[in-house]
Amino acid sequence: MILSVSRRTDVPNYYSDWFINRIREGHLYVRNPMNPHQISRINCSPDVVDCIVFWTKNPANMLEKLDSLRDYVYYFQYTLTGYGRDMEPNLPDKKRVLIPTFQRLSDTIGKERVIWRYDPILLNPRYTMDYHLKAFGEIADLLAGYTERVVISFIDLYAKIRRNTEELAMRPPTNGEMNDLAAQMAGIAAAHNLRIETCAEQIDLQAAGISHGSCIDKKLIERLTGCKIVGEKDKNQRKECGCLESVEVGTYNTCLNGCKYCYANHSEAQVKEKAGLYVPDSPLLCGSIEPGDRITDRPVKSLTDTQYSFLE
Repeated sequence: MILSVSRRTDVPNYYSDWFINRIREGHLYVRNPMNPHQISRINCSPDVVDCIVFWTKNPANMLEKLDSLRDYVYYFQYTLTGYGRDMEPNLPDKKRVLIPTFQRLSDTIGKERVIWRYDPILLNPRYTMDYHLKAFGEIADLLAGYTERVVISFIDLYAKIRRNTEELAMRPPTNGEMNDLAAQMAGIAAAHNLRIETCAEQIDLQAAGISHGSCIDKKLIERLTGCKIVGEKDKNQRKECGCLESVEVGTYNTCLNGCKYCYANHSEAQVKEKAGLYVPDSPLLCGSIEPGDRITDRPVKSLTDTQYSFLE
């Protein structure tokens, strides 16, 4: 089993105590967002967890807790963009805090286990193509030698994002703009010895030197574990997504980063209410067992092929 921690919220930034407590207890609960009274109990012992994939914009709170993960294989998807506080209001300064945190994390666990995400890419009167290229180049300068890969994606403007961000005049790049940006970003990445990939994009950017990537990456997990992984494409993700199947542990409407382009938060009021329910010792993230809830054990197993090892 691969644990996704988490596409729905920034667990390393805000809920690392909860996650480490769950690792120590050996299980956690996840409420089904489509059927709220259905709760799955997930075994998260090292016997069944092949890899943990963390998604974060600030893992500083995890740095002193990594020893608790010594029995696990894991890596980080670390988002660093050029946006200011009009887009990412609750993040600390990038050059003074977030980039040094990236470098420290890389020094601690290895550059192959910290993947830089520059996404989502959106355009508006402030964030132009030239702005993105300048920001991307500056960040690449500072991360050179601290990561092997950069992942880019272009914004999907879901209805709730449009509703919450009309004043920001955001729009996705056109296909022509995507191709132009991609070609120039690929050149910048190559100059810094970075492999560049896209995340869940329809557009084919192979001509620019950019391949379709997988955030929950079977090849990387096999490299880190030294074992062959037997798993399927994640059927719960979009058809363009190349991710390996995983178990998501997060909860919607709990991320306090406040990013205006976020698809996982419906409103600031809902986030404030939900995050206010956080109890680090609870088996549920930002919630408690309620009347009518039904808890069932989710069948999970290791995806490791025990008949084959890359280390043999």
